[in-house]
Amino acid sequence: MDYRILGPLEVRDAGRPVELRGQKPRALLAFLLLRTGRPVSTGLLLDALWDESPPPTAAAALRNYVSQLRGVLGADTVRSRPGGYLLDIASDEVDLLRFEALTAEGRQATGLERVEKLREALALWRGPALADLSEGFAVDEGRRLEELRAAALEDLVDSELAQGSRTNLVAELEPLIAENPFRERLRGQLMLALYRGGRQAEALEAYRQTRRTLHDELGIEPGEALRELEQAILRQDPGLAAQE
Repeated sequence: MDYRILGPLEVRDAGRPVELRGQKPRALLAFLLLRTGRPVSTGLLLDALWDESPPPTAAAALRNYVSQLRGVLGADTVRSRPGGYLLDIASDEVDLLRFEALTAEGRQATGLERVEKLREALALWRGPALADLSEGFAVDEGRRLEELRAAALEDLVDSELAQGSRTNLVAELEPLIAENPFRERLRGQLMLALYRGGRQAEALEAYRQTRRTLHDELGIEPGEALRELEQAILRQDPGLAAQE
């Protein structure tokens, strides 16, 4: 089985989609996938599925949802544990766990291997995490996972910049910044990519745009790292050149 939460919740068996009916059973599976291999108490599941306000019938409904999942995924997939349940699947069956493993491997690697591992990790994403679930836990976890994705993207761009990448990083960075306008690391990467592409004036304009955005939207100035990068660009610091 292939369990996917880096996008809308999806399960595939040998490449074919597995039909999961009902909002609550889907939310139950998503919550268990976020804790793969770990027992989860019934109380925690009830609070998650009903946003901490479970009705009197919730415990019986939960047992029914577990039964539904077992019917679709296999009798031993959702195992009973004292006071709760455990999702018994291999870590490599879950896209989130593969993403985390590949990201960790990439950060330990160097050179082109680092770039390749991070690209492989990010290719697992199909859109915003848990995008089709509205429960509070899904919204909160979706934000947390998007932060992990953004950090991996920034690591990838840093790696490509360090490699003197010939790909069009400027074109890649501009939509990322539009989605994440307050991430100064992305802004600095854009400035550096522009500068290394012989576009010093545009790199400085990118800094001025960042300063305006941060000031107008958040009432703050750019951080020290971004200010230092602007000064380095102004003096055409040799240290800004890619290490070929």
